[in-house]
Amino acid sequence: MPKIIENRLIEAFKDREFFTREDLFEFYRYFEPDLNEGTFGWRIYDLKDKNIIRTLKRGLYVISYKCKYKPEISPELIKLAKRITDKFQDVKYCIWETEWLNEFSQHQASKRIILIEIEKDFMESLFYELKDASRNELYLNPDDKAIDFYIAEGNYPVVINKLITRSPIVNRTEKRVRFYTPQLEKILVDLFAEEKLFYYLQGSELISIYENAISNYAINFTKLFSYANRRDREHDIKQFMTNHMFHLVKNIIE
Repeated sequence: MPKIIENRLIEAFKDREFFTREDLFEFYRYFEPDLNEGTFGWRIYDLKDKNIIRTLKRGLYVISYKCKYKPEISPELIKLAKRITDKFQDVKYCIWETEWLNEFSQHQASKRIILIEIEKDFMESLFYELKDASRNELYLNPDDKAIDFYIAEGNYPVVINKLITRSPIVNRTEKRVRFYTPQLEKILVDLFAEEKLFYYLQGSELISIYENAISNYAINFTKLFSYANRRDREHDIKQFMTNHMFHLVKNIIE
């Protein structure tokens, strides 16, 4: 796509709160009167790939001034990821740690938890694989009692849970290790859905995390709400956003 057309598109839509797929189609038809739906679909894909536009929800876009979320990976996480990748090749899993949330929260939490989610059939195998090799305290699908009495008092514990199908995760490569990390949409939903595990990140902290994440990074709300629906929390999260940050999502939540 010629750069001059991309620049004109940015100029045409930069001051809009949002614009539709139909708006984009009309814009391109001015330059390409014979543009068909298939080619137009590739135009949209190209714009999103170049981070010129971002999706608010299906068929609704904004010019993208916000960067994609790509948190720094700690040496501890890379070490764990390498061991998992080496032992469980071709098994899908994702890994992250709660220290990432200090960027968004009101207070810098001293507590750190590593979260690993893996396909259900491999959860127990992963637990025993790491049990003999890791110095961290390990917890397999912990219940409320384990969270209250052990994880809450633990020192950098590792929690292993089931990876929900079609979770928003992204492939990363660090230090020649390939692994998956959760996208920001998944993290936001999980913080809300697992309030017991993330007990210290609720209330005003959760509001702050959501507000800062939405304000500073490109969020795909279609993806966020779709994942929330699979966790049976879509309605609750929409109500939470409406109550506490309506100014940020007033054009998103129907």
